Amino acid sequence: MSRIGKQPIPVPSGVEVTIDGPAVRVKGPKGQLEHQLVGDVVIERDGDALNVTRADDSRSNRALHGLQRTLIANMVIGVSDGFAKELEIVGVGYRAAAQGPNAIELAVGFSHTVRFDAPEGITFEVPAPTRITVRGHDKQLVGQVAADIRKVRKPEPYKGKGIRYVGEHVRRKAGKSAK
Repeated sequence: MSRIGKQPIPVPSGVEVTIDGPAVRVKGPKGQLEHQLVGDVVIERDGDALNVTRADDSRSNRALHGLQRTLIANMVIGVSDGFAKELEIVGVGYRAAAQGPNAIELAVGFSHTVRFDAPEGITFEVPAPTRITVRGHDKQLVGQVAADIRKVRKPEPYKGKGIRYVGEHVRRKAGKSAK
């Protein structure tokens, strides 16, 4: 049995879980998420916890067991606490400016500024001109939006300029060598 899949998912107070066949809906103070179970994976409510089980030990069900449990656990955490990704901007004159909670404007070395609008459920914070925090209740969407912002100006290996995740290490290359 999957080590991840057999762990119960604790449901905190204030979070409502609705199981309707293969559809699982999780509603909490931060928002609402829905997921369709894949394969022969079944979810059952056991008091204030959820248990994910699989019908048999076929290869596809074993592969999906832990995945489905983790996706549902991330939904429960997201609607109760939320998720955040932090980005930092490195470079002379590179900066970000908040345009309300749903948009940011990036000055990252282009002749124009780049405006980035947040999809529904995502908010931006700019605590410093070189820091961006992406917040939301859907872990996958938070990660995708942070990756899209990073894609505007990836960190380059020669001077290290660009947008990177906080704590990301950029491997530097040596430049041209003089004769």
